[in-house]
Parts: sequence; structure tokens; C-alpha cells
Amino acid sequence: MTPILYLVIPCYNEEEVLPETTRRLKEKFSALTSAGRISELSRILLVDDGSKDHTWPMISALAKEDCRFGGVKLSRNRGHQNALLAGLMTAKGQCDCCISMDADLQDDIGAIDQMLDAFSEGYEVVYGVRSSRESDTFFKRSTAQGFYKFMKLMGVDIVYNHADYRLLSGRALEGLGQFREINLFLRGIVPLIGYKSTTVTYVRSERFAGESKYPLKKMLAFAFDGITSFSVKPIRWVTGLGFLLFIASIIAVLYSLVVKLLGQTVAGWTATMISIWMIGGIQLLSLGVIGEYIGKIYTEVKDRPRFIIEAVELDPGKTE
Repeated sequence: MTPILYLVIPCYNEEEVLPETTRRLKEKFSALTSAGRISELSRILLVDDGSKDHTWPMISALAKEDCRFGGVKLSRNRGHQNALLAGLMTAKGQCDCCISMDADLQDDIGAIDQMLDAFSEGYEVVYGVRSSRESDTFFKRSTAQGFYKFMKLMGVDIVYNHADYRLLSGRALEGLGQFREINLFLRGIVPLIGYKSTTVTYVRSERFAGESKYPLKKMLAFAFDGITSFSVKPIRWVTGLGFLLFIASIIAVLYSLVVKLLGQTVAGWTATMISIWMIGGIQLLSLGVIGEYIGKIYTEVKDRPRFIIEAVELDPGKTE
């Protein structure tokens, strides 16, 4: 049976790239449909994450002109991960499989064929993995590779060199819908779903228009969210550090008492100042790490909605 495929594409201020993106996707969908790879009920779902430009009017007009395109408009900007989840949950129940990708099409759309091949072989989760990072700057390449290695060190089950280009079966989408956390890090959540998975490799291209929506500041915040959402090792490190400092303090006390009894006390201003600043800094750092986890608990227990959908433009082409 020919599968119904939904493409979910989060968009934030993407008016510069949308015309070219939608043109390429339309050609790709036409080729896949003509080859009998996907059903004519397949759709391209563009999710507007509270854009401030003309992204939503463009999406809305496109959905009215071509039934293969659909749109979801969030009530306000909620961030890439929430926008992506909103699209995935809209597609849930409408499709046999769903592929998520970014609007700039740096992810090779040619890999869609390989993902569909893997899906037809019984794989329910297919990860798009970059074959290399030669196109990245030295700084971006080294920080990205360091991020994946550090996440592994933290015990987070994450696919190396994989972002958010992946295929999920209908059953995997149902499984994803059961995860209720507010602090979203989909790269860590999807492997927890389980089910049979595999990877396909592709070469990532340069962004053909517009600016990246992930500057260094956002990338660091995203990485920190991923670590604190999926690992308690930083808190355990703080505990271990506290234990080591406690041992060191006992040794320092014993040493001070011995020196005092031997009458060899000297002015130790330098050592005193260094120890005060070092211990004080470690204490503040430890409080910061613990506070970050408390903040995560705070946002989770409030159980606020992860996104609110303002409008949907979608013709599924079938009735229940």
C-alpha cells in the first residue's frame, strides 16, 4: 500500500527562503507521487512559529492554491522544538509516516527516498545523519562535535551528527505524543520511543537565503537545555566536588592544628584569599547548577501548554 507522507517544516521569519523551498518540495512530491512512492493524500505542512514577517500570509496563500500544502499558525513564537512538535501532533493520525526538516533545505531532500526505502523495510524511526562537517567553520565543527560527545558522556542517548531531519512512522508519532515534558529536546526524546530504527546519511548544503535562526547564544542555550533535561550527572558531579572539598577541608583543619601546636604559624594571607575565592566560586557554580534543575521542575509542574495553535490551513483529502 502506498504510504501517506507528511513533511513537517517549522518556519520563523522565512519569507526569503519559502518560495524556493516550496518550489523544490513541490517538484519532489510530484516525482514521488508519479513514481508511486507516496500517496496523493501526502501533504507538506508548514508551521509558522509566530513569524514577524510575511511568512504566514505566504503559507496561507500557498495552502489555498495547492492542496498538497498545509499550514499551522502558532499564536506566538514558541521556539523551534515546540513548533516542530505542533506540526508533528497535527500530522498524527493523518499519515502513515512523517518527515521533519528545516525550512532552509540545508538537509538534502534526496534523502527522503532513502528514508521511504527504510520505512518500507519496516523501520519506524529513520534518522538523517550528516556524512561530514567539512562545510562548517572550524569553530562550529569543533563545538558541534564536542556537544555530541559531551551529551554521550552525560548519558544522553543521542544520535551523532543528527539534528531534526528524521522519519517517524504513525506508531512512533503516537508514542511521541505520550511524552508530556515542557522542556523539549526532541533529539533526546525520539530515541526513548524505541521501535526499530536506522540511519541514512546525506551531505548538508549551505543555506541558500536568509539568516540562521540558531546563533551561538541560542545554540548554547539549546545544548544546556538538552543536558539538564536528560541527565542528572551535573548534580552528581556537584555532589562529588562537594565531597572532595569536605575531605580537603578536614585535611586543612588537621594541618592547621598541627602547625599551631608546633608553634610554626605564619601569616597566610595568600592561601586564605585563594581558598576563599575558590570555595566561594565553586559554591556559586554549584548553586547555579542545582537552581537550573529546580527551574526545570518549576516549569514542568505548572504544566502550561507547550504551544497554542491559532489557525490551521489543511486539506487532508479524506474523511474519517
